[in-house]
Amino acid sequence: MSSPNPSDFEPSTPLQRPARQGLYQPDHEHDACGVGIIANINGKRTHEIVEQGLDILINLGHRGACGCDPRTGDGAGILIQLPAAFMTKVARGAGIRLPEAGRFGVAMVFLPQDPGLRKQSEAVVEGISRAEGLRVLGWRDVPVNPLAAGWLAREV
Repeated sequence: MSSPNPSDFEPSTPLQRPARQGLYQPDHEHDACGVGIIANINGKRTHEIVEQGLDILINLGHRGACGCDPRTGDGAGILIQLPAAFMTKVARGAGIRLPEAGRFGVAMVFLPQDPGLRKQSEAVVEGISRAEGLRVLGWRDVPVNPLAAGWLAREV
């Protein structure tokens, strides 16, 4: 996959900042390094957009996304639409029945490894969910490969 030409993204007319309004102050605007956005404004789901997002992450490596352990990054990642078909499949494998797409969400929760503390943490999350009018349908351990993480991350 070839990288896009930067001139493909240059505006045809100079950009003008909006006028000061509410809490927005145009004099606080400045260029920033470290943010990349790839979006399909038509909402079309393609693997190409994931590949482009990975290219952005690679191209932002200069912003200091790793330290003394180059395999432990800063948590930069990609935000994608909820893959409802995939989640339905893996939930079924964990004995969880999900409603139709658009009627459920997924929370990624990092829990203690101690079984007692984990149960307490799950109870807290479920209690807060109920208080917010939500229902926890189940818990699933996400498969991980600890060797993929750097030594620094594994120590934590």
